[in-house]
Amino acid sequence: MFSEFRKETFGDKVFDIIVWIFILAAVIVCVYPFLYVLSVSISDPTAVQRGEVVLLPVGFDTTIFGVVMGYQDLWTAYANTVFYVIVGTFFNIVMTCLAAYPLSRHSFFLRRKLNFMLAFTMYFSGGLIPTYMVVTGLGLYNSRLAMILPVLVSAYNVMICRSAFESLSEELFENASLEGANDFIILTKIAVPLIKPTLAVLTLYYAVARYNDFFNGLLYISDKSKQPLQMFLRRILLQASTEILQGGMSDSALTAAAQSTLQIRYVCVVLAAIPILCICPFVQKHLVTGTMLGAVKG
Repeated sequence: MFSEFRKETFGDKVFDIIVWIFILAAVIVCVYPFLYVLSVSISDPTAVQRGEVVLLPVGFDTTIFGVVMGYQDLWTAYANTVFYVIVGTFFNIVMTCLAAYPLSRHSFFLRRKLNFMLAFTMYFSGGLIPTYMVVTGLGLYNSRLAMILPVLVSAYNVMICRSAFESLSEELFENASLEGANDFIILTKIAVPLIKPTLAVLTLYYAVARYNDFFNGLLYISDKSKQPLQMFLRRILLQASTEILQGGMSDSALTAAAQSTLQIRYVCVVLAAIPILCICPFVQKHLVTGTMLGAVKG
């Protein structure tokens, strides 16, 4: 028996064309800003000043890269961000699993109440001022822990992880219990290895959030030696890049940098985006699988 395929109508062709137009527009909107920033950062400073850079680089000059990369505060901020991302993401995943696992077990007597309280925090919170008072009252102001503890757990990510645990067969947990395994062994030896794609996605979510976090640094960190990269980038973008132009540079480098403070800003943006651009391709294959596993039960 031969299957019959419906012929593509004129309306289907029009619909496909409209869809491709929207996809092309979305790609342009997403890709063009970064290409423009990259082109400006490596173009000739004179061409940048004249506004000749539209999409592709005009000339080729990496002098500004050398000026920016020679600034010590940039690397200090980078080191702080690496610390916050690695340590913070590790504890994020640990606490998310510890919170999600009991909420996924039907035998847990407080399951319904705690699930309600978890969802409640997504719609209502104490607000910024009470949170600031709690953090400073605990003596965390100007402490690295202020960048980690206030955002230790995301309610949304806990729900994703909880759904992933719930999608596992109940027989696995029952058999493990009959063999004498306690909840900690079941969690670490059975449940966590089976939801690795979901944990990979949550790790990406947490790591990107940690990497982009500047608001907590703005609130709780005034010491420049502890501020993350995004705080450094914000300072450069808002203060016209003047601090990079001060001290420790040759006359030629200073002249080249002074020609375009805009270039200095864009070079900082490019340097800040490089780590995420390098990491994302390695975890992208888990993105769809992990998201669907955590979002669909069964």
